[in-house]
Amino acid sequence: MGKERLVTIRVNGQPVEAQVEPRRSLLDFLREDAGLTGTHTGCEHGICGTCTVLVDGEAVRSCLMLAVQANGRDVFTVEGLARGEKLHPLQESFWKHHALQCGYCTPGMLIAAYDLLKRNPSPTEAQVRDALAGNICRCTGYVQIVEGVLEAAANLREKAETPHGEPSV
Repeated sequence: MGKERLVTIRVNGQPVEAQVEPRRSLLDFLREDAGLTGTHTGCEHGICGTCTVLVDGEAVRSCLMLAVQANGRDVFTVEGLARGEKLHPLQESFWKHHALQCGYCTPGMLIAAYDLLKRNPSPTEAQVRDALAGNICRCTGYVQIVEGVLEAAANLREKAETPHGEPSV
């Protein structure tokens, strides 16, 4: 085994420091060292999208990135969406449209949708489907998820809100 290294990662605006093996994934760091279990382990091959997070504002598969690669960087997870008891409009729309089902894919879907809405506040249905194409859901058939994203986009535009909690880039 390799020598442990000290990493400090700013997660949802808060620094998290831990000694980690060089081979420890960012996903494992988030779940085990930061105690944030919202980011789920899926395929561990970067295919399912369940572990999607933002690193310096870019969507990445946390199962494919090493914690040492994220040292000194900003990471945004699904836990960063809500503000206390107030859900983010994406979370509210997912709930309203029953886009949750079993919920296993939901964190990755929410982060992928959040990333889309940061870049494109007025996506078409086709653009939403394209943005979520890398995230697998075995329960919903995607219809409710797409409807939820489109409604959240409309609600954010109507309220002239910007997605909160963005990591600094």
